[in-house]
Amino acid sequence: MVSTPARVPFVDLRRQHAGLAGGLELAFEELLGSSAFTLGEQVARFERDFADYVGVSHCVGVGSGTAALTLALKAAGIGIGDEVIVPAHTFVASALGVVHAGATPVFCDVEDATGLIDLDAAAAAIGPRTAALLPVHLYGQMCPMDAIGALAARNGLIVIEDAAQAHGAELHGRRAGAFGAAGCFSFYPSKNLGALGDGGAICTNDAALASNARALRNLGQYRKGEHLLCGYNERLDGLQAALLRVKLPHLDGWNDHRQAIAGVYRRGLSGGTLELLPDHQDGSCVYHLFPVRTEHRDRLAMALGRHGIATAIHYSPSVPRQSAFLAEHRGNWPVADAWAAQELSLPMFAELRDLEIAAVVRACREFAGSAPEDAFLEAAEY
Repeated sequence: MVSTPARVPFVDLRRQHAGLAGGLELAFEELLGSSAFTLGEQVARFERDFADYVGVSHCVGVGSGTAALTLALKAAGIGIGDEVIVPAHTFVASALGVVHAGATPVFCDVEDATGLIDLDAAAAAIGPRTAALLPVHLYGQMCPMDAIGALAARNGLIVIEDAAQAHGAELHGRRAGAFGAAGCFSFYPSKNLGALGDGGAICTNDAALASNARALRNLGQYRKGEHLLCGYNERLDGLQAALLRVKLPHLDGWNDHRQAIAGVYRRGLSGGTLELLPDHQDGSCVYHLFPVRTEHRDRLAMALGRHGIATAIHYSPSVPRQSAFLAEHRGNWPVADAWAAQELSLPMFAELRDLEIAAVVRACREFAGSAPEDAFLEAAEY
């Protein structure tokens, strides 16, 4: 008889933080002693550490992932009168960053298999006012950046990566955030690298873009007291930087665990009625989320809920169908709408336990009418 956990959480940050408690407490005490709560040495150190990790020359810590997108676009010279192509299936912040920069998001459809930006749809959306492409590395997958870069080059466009769900993901040996003019990250607590509050970063090899972003995040100052730009108050807190420095050395290990969990899910659910993300041969997916698709999404969520398994939906409705955009954006995004109607995210975090993973697979297979394999359930270790 295989035992079953009473509840499987969608995310449980307490498990991660319990193992890091000593380091996090020490980081807090050091910051408290320095009183460098706004910018300061902890922010500068984290920026150096994260730039090295991503493989770029500059990192600019900011207040959130949305701020990272907004300031990166503005620092690259994109604003009023410009259009930015955004996939219709993504978190709403991808489009809000464009709006807050003063530009207009133009939505394109996504690939059916991956939910990532569809290059043919993106190419068809390019017009005379298009200034940038904003590919989103959704669910921890990497977009085809070589092809995106080629499309941008042919049309004189800037590429800004939304890497908010792809910390540590790689394509051809390069990490997410190192391909475009800038890569934008969120450190929302549930991300693969999460702060204990909000935070974000802009990564770039462009010194001028980095300099502009540093000024924009700090009230438009290049030097204290000289406000040359109408900037923002979007600085990364010293406390969050200090805590992120404790977590960063663990990121690759956590991603390894996520990939191993995804492997168990994939083996247990392959060949069934649920649609899974494809296996990426030319890069690594770091599985910020583990989405499945089914026409019976709501029924599956209810069935898993009866087993005590928490799930989530990402993202419904599609962004151009959201009320904030509906009045201005009319179009047809059938694949994005299908994802919005069919996607369900299963529990995914590095500290998931073997019995919890097995319980998720068993419940999904039972819903699909496929009896679980006892051998698999007994050997769910990864």
